[in-house]
Amino acid sequence: MKRIATWIFYGIGALAIGYLALYAYAAFTGRDLQPGDPIHIFRKPDAPNYSFRAVTTLTSLRANGSAQGAAR
Repeated sequence: MKRIATWIFYGIGALAIGYLALYAYAAFTGRDLQPGDPIHIFRKPDAPNYSFRAVTTLTSLRANGSAQGAAR
C-alpha cells in the first residue's frame, strides 16, 4: 500500500512539474502586451452590436426625461 501511495505521489509531482514547465513556456514565448495595444476579440462581422443599442436607449431616455419619471 505504501508503494502505491508513493507512486501516486510521484505521479502528482510529475504532473505539477509538467504544468509549471508548460506555464513557463507560454509565459516566456507569448506575445508581449504593451499599454495601449488593442485587444483583438474575434466575432462574426454580422453580429448585432448590443452596446450601441443600450447606449442609444439610455441616451434617448435621458433626453426625454423618462428616466426621472421611472425613478419616482
